Amino acid sequence: MKYYIVTYGCQMNVHESEKIATILERMGYQNCQTREEADIIVFNTCAIREGAEDRVFGNVGALKKLKKQNKNLIIALCGCMTQKEKTADYIMRTFPFVDICIGTFNLPKLGDYIEAVKAGRRRQSEILQEGDIDETIPYTRTSGDNAWVNIMQGCNNFCTYCIVPYVKGREKSRKEDAILSEIKQIINEGKYKKITLLGQNVNSYGKDLKPQVSFAQLLKDICRLDGDFSLSFMTSHPKDLTDEVIDTVANEEKIEKYIHLPAQSGDNRILKLMNRKYTREDYIKIIDKIHLKIPNCRITSDYIVGFPTETEEEFSRTMSLVEYCHYDNIFAFMYSPREGTVASKMEGQIDEKIKHDRVNKLLALIKNQQKEDK
Repeated sequence: MKYYIVTYGCQMNVHESEKIATILERMGYQNCQTREEADIIVFNTCAIREGAEDRVFGNVGALKKLKKQNKNLIIALCGCMTQKEKTADYIMRTFPFVDICIGTFNLPKLGDYIEAVKAGRRRQSEILQEGDIDETIPYTRTSGDNAWVNIMQGCNNFCTYCIVPYVKGREKSRKEDAILSEIKQIINEGKYKKITLLGQNVNSYGKDLKPQVSFAQLLKDICRLDGDFSLSFMTSHPKDLTDEVIDTVANEEKIEKYIHLPAQSGDNRILKLMNRKYTREDYIKIIDKIHLKIPNCRITSDYIVGFPTETEEEFSRTMSLVEYCHYDNIFAFMYSPREGTVASKMEGQIDEKIKHDRVNKLLALIKNQQKEDK
């Protein structure tokens, strides 16, 4: 029996697919390179942007022909997109050849759903509204000499454009002992030169633990482990990037001198509408502090253009912030309304052409800066 996994979205989804692979391999499935070879196809979905959902719908629809050719083929959808009950219902109605449609918190039970389908060919659809971090399923690691390590799940920030808190739930940190134990095992395997810590907002790690463990302390404790490895992390929220974290990155040799620090906008009114909880001035202070304490640090960022009611003048402030920060790279996105978020209901939605023009200007700016640095 063979499996094929299609992954959409962020590094956390890539890492989650490594867990899906373990579940399938424990059931006797082996990885294959094409959908045509597979006995089960799993889509691990993303809900961050509308385009990702559209690609899922298109790729799932294309499997109808394969299902006709192989009636025993199992097609499963899981992840952030299917955590939304309205979307899951739409999938089950629109694609009758989909066998399994489950949400974010149902993943540890994937094997049970597969067995149920195989036993009676009954379609399975279930969306749990919350769940604890599962420590029982290891990962079939697929990222070369880099090992992803998830340190927490969920988000408490509720940025007005973002669906994550609604599909991933509130922040839950893994116990530090469990994280250190996993990293020790990774080091002992001797295959991985790099360890990357993952979380929707890694530097809020530990706030929900009793007793609390700060993210900076976790970094220090990992660096004390014996072994030849480098350590990095993503993603950081500016409001939680403390002086202690910056100092730790500066002082610990094992930590890569790299910080991904999404700004999202350079205008204070837009930042407030986004519920980002910092100002342009706050962000600049953090950037200056990083440059002062870690002169060789690479810094990257995310920006959203065309947020509802954003004016040309406000967009120009985003351009000027990118000019000031002089990043190594940025990831620029056009605002995409996500149903259920506060921003999707805001008046003053921006025309698509204007969003295209702005994102192209932003990308041209960073490209020019990179040319100047060569």
